[in-house]
Amino acid sequence: MGGSSAEREISLISGRAVLAALLAAGVDAFAFDPAEQPLWQLAEHKLDRVFNILHGGAGEDGTVQGALDLMKLPYTGSGVMASALAMDKIRTKWIWQAAGVPTPRSRRIRSADEGAAIIAELGLPLIVKPIREGSSIGLTKVTTPDQFAAAYAAAATLPDGRREDVMAEEFVTGTEYTAAVLGRTVLPLVRIEAPEAGYDYQNKYFTDAVQYHCPCGLDPTLEAQIGQTVLAAFDALGCRGWGRADLILRSDGSFSLLEMNTNPGMTGHSLVPMAARAAGIDFLDLILKLLAEAGYGQG
Repeated sequence: MGGSSAEREISLISGRAVLAALLAAGVDAFAFDPAEQPLWQLAEHKLDRVFNILHGGAGEDGTVQGALDLMKLPYTGSGVMASALAMDKIRTKWIWQAAGVPTPRSRRIRSADEGAAIIAELGLPLIVKPIREGSSIGLTKVTTPDQFAAAYAAAATLPDGRREDVMAEEFVTGTEYTAAVLGRTVLPLVRIEAPEAGYDYQNKYFTDAVQYHCPCGLDPTLEAQIGQTVLAAFDALGCRGWGRADLILRSDGSFSLLEMNTNPGMTGHSLVPMAARAAGIDFLDLILKLLAEAGYGQG
């Protein structure tokens, strides 16, 4: 847990919750922060498996997964390929489009000078965000052409000082939902009601301004259809173990998937534990289910 990505703070909160659950279940577990000690030191411990709750950066993009593969240490969540693809939002979209998974139109941005062309193609409003970050870090909703350059700058330079590739995405109007996958099961959907400021980093983790509804109130047939699409999206990327897809449902009943998270949060505001509770799975059982499915390699 922890790590050095822009999502370090959230990973530490998630990690403390996971560790407490493991210890409460009688699992011989300890915290390991790769920002404070070299990852290879894991090989010095006699470990059965690793619970990976790093968010963003090397912990979620396949880098740590590859190192754990080399150490032959089973770990929770997706392997190298799926982790790398899911972290890269533009490549996720390319794969989903090829697989017939509905997702908003998008374009890679190579400079702020492309604003006029991108706005002409995708329209306004649109979303500008880093290609390889989560938790809404660096994300801006652009409503006027003069906002584009500042939005690009915010996405291109992250809070930790790293430079990042940037994308623009068509803004889809509708209600936001999230769908958690556990093993081969899509858990009950969560409907998200965000304040006017939006479902941003601050509101996701540090306020109670966002309201969550699970069960979400959708017609069961539509919820099942969304679940089947989410599982197809999960499989198209090669994910395993668990994940969480964010999506927008339009008023006409159509929907678009935005992205797939392969190491979702486990904080007090996180949505996978909420969906699991609605399915009758408490937090401790959720953690143990994830741990039981730990593996390594691409399989």
